[in-house]
Amino acid sequence: MLNKSQIEYCLTEMERMFPDAHCELNHRNPFDLVIAVLLSAQCTDVLVNKVTKSLFEKYKEPEDYLKVSLEELQKDIRSIGLYRNKAKNIRSLCEILLEEHAGEVPQTRDELVKLPGVGRKTANVVVSVAFGEPALAVDTHVERVSKRLAICRWKDSVLEVEKTLMRKIPREKWTDTHHRLIFFGRYHCKAQSPQCELCPLLDLCREGKKRMKSKK
Repeated sequence: MLNKSQIEYCLTEMERMFPDAHCELNHRNPFDLVIAVLLSAQCTDVLVNKVTKSLFEKYKEPEDYLKVSLEELQKDIRSIGLYRNKAKNIRSLCEILLEEHAGEVPQTRDELVKLPGVGRKTANVVVSVAFGEPALAVDTHVERVSKRLAICRWKDSVLEVEKTLMRKIPREKWTDTHHRLIFFGRYHCKAQSPQCELCPLLDLCREGKKRMKSKK
């Protein structure tokens, strides 16, 4: 397992590689962001942005999603995986926002996770990106990079990965670290073809060293 100084070095290198790492889901406000992150489950940000370009022109407020039939909403997001279930969750979420939150997105993680289709990862993204609250959302990229670098253990659950990162990384760096881990995993330490031979972290990465040996 990496110690704190090694983790700090890794994060500094990621910052050097991806100084402008940010949330790549297009949105205009917290409500759009909730919808976009909900749609992004088991789906790429690129596809979500392609769908939301027209979706967000048609639907601007929670009321808009309830004015159309479920079938029409499903048709509008049909190219996204699990679109039937996501359409149901979007409508239920909008109903709750109107009935319990005056149509506004709640600003706390505890309230957000009560919304249909909103899990802990989605809630962490929303509180950090939309409301500026430090958070460490763990998606597939964050989990993969954290485990490959031995910041976390291979057997750790997603929640354990989040808690470990929160414990080992200063709170004020949580949000930036989340974005940099995603960029590092999405564009460099990829699932199928990580760029180990070009990686500045290779000397610290047990997984990378194994992969390099197997190529010889």
